Amino acid sequence: MTEPDFLRTTRAFYDAVAEDYDDHFRDVLETRPMDRAMLAGFAELVRAAGAGPVVDVGCGPGRVTAHLAALGLSVSGVDLSPRMVALARRAHPGVRFEEGAMTSLDLPDGALGGVVAWYSIIHTPQERLPEVFAEFHRVLAPGGHLLLAFQTGDEPLHIDRPFGHPVSLDFRRRQPDRIADLVGRAGLSVRARLLREPEAELGDTAPQACLMIRKPAAAGS
Repeated sequence: MTEPDFLRTTRAFYDAVAEDYDDHFRDVLETRPMDRAMLAGFAELVRAAGAGPVVDVGCGPGRVTAHLAALGLSVSGVDLSPRMVALARRAHPGVRFEEGAMTSLDLPDGALGGVVAWYSIIHTPQERLPEVFAEFHRVLAPGGHLLLAFQTGDEPLHIDRPFGHPVSLDFRRRQPDRIADLVGRAGLSVRARLLREPEAELGDTAPQACLMIRKPAAAGS
């Protein structure tokens, strides 16, 4: 099967910027208490459901994956970029990291108690999101949880030559209502939303959204 262009482009971009990206964003979670609160709530819900391990898809250098591990979850990371995976393994040797794509996770049906996509659906074309959410539904156990974070808006942000590297990529902003509709069509339900105004001093260029989502424990639940 031919790999979609957006996956190749995204992999090449993050392979090129991996070290600089890691240096720039390594401590960003420490400056964002509301983000940490959503991650803590997710971890508590997953532990309470007892539905299985968690995968952080689009994990990058693994900072969120390691944070979730520190919150007591059995968690691993998956990323398109081999260089990002290498950085994550080096920084967090006690956590498992693998190469892979969120469109086709190498997992059996119902294997996971949770999926985290922390700013990792932002490079997926709008028309491919239904298959991504269908894949999340497939790998989640009944009662499992999904946590999505993304920038909000209608127009993409085009990044050209980040850190001086000769690569570019579109960062697609999303509308929370539209994402909620798509995950609903995939058989998942939004349970909580956080919409945070941009904090310019932290480098935000748009409002930030976080959706807590659940796969029903049984039909009609």
